[in-house]
Formats: sequence, C-alpha cells, structure tokens
Amino acid sequence: MIIPLYFSGKKPMKGFYSIALLVLSNVFMTVAWYGHLKSENSKKLTFWVLSAAILVSWGIAFFEYCLQVPANRIGYKGNDGPFSLIQLKVIQEVISLLVFMVFTVIVFKGESFKWNHIAAFCLIVVAVYLVFKK
Repeated sequence: MIIPLYFSGKKPMKGFYSIALLVLSNVFMTVAWYGHLKSENSKKLTFWVLSAAILVSWGIAFFEYCLQVPANRIGYKGNDGPFSLIQLKVIQEVISLLVFMVFTVIVFKGESFKWNHIAAFCLIVVAVYLVFKK
C-alpha cells in the first residue's frame, strides 16, 4: 500500500499521506511509551516487570517505525514531498502532543489538563505557524 503512495507524483496527496502515517505512528508511540503505566504491575519496579515493559514497548514501537519512516520519506522535499525537514519535525511534534492529549483523556481519566498546558500547546501551534511562514 505504501509503495504506490510514495511514487505518486501529487505533492498535496503526499502531504496528506505523510501526516496520516505520522498520526498512526504516534498512536503506536504513545501506547508504547505510556500504555504500560496503566497496567497493574506499573507500581512494581522489579527487574522482570521492568524488562517485560521494555520488551513489550519495543515490540509496539516497531510498528511506530514501520509508519514513521515512510511518513518522513513521503513528506520530505528531498524526496519530492511538500515539507522541509524542519516542517516535518514540527508537524510530528504537534501530532505527538495531540495524540498524547487524546490518549491521556481516554486512558488516564484521573489526569487533567490545566490552563498552562493549553497555553503551552497554543505556543506550539504558534511555532507551527512560524515554521511554515515564508
């Protein structure tokens, strides 16, 4: 599926596919990095519990990389995509924060977002504006 998308010559579609893959990639990343904190064993910090959490997280992160690498290759200007390297990184960070916020609200119901968290996110949106400003 990814190969035909990569070779399509349409830059706007490459941007869309790149962003869609980044969103999916970040879902896997967020689950890998933070999902184990929800388990019953998250309070235990024994060698075996920590080792299992690391191995499971690496297994999940494998799928993140399977999506992240093509997303960057499709979207990068050097590969005839619409985004510069810096733009790709800022897009990825914003997507990462959005996915994290949704994940936190759904999975960790005890966590709450405060005004300063929202203000910080707004500043990141300003960063996106500045990165894309010509």
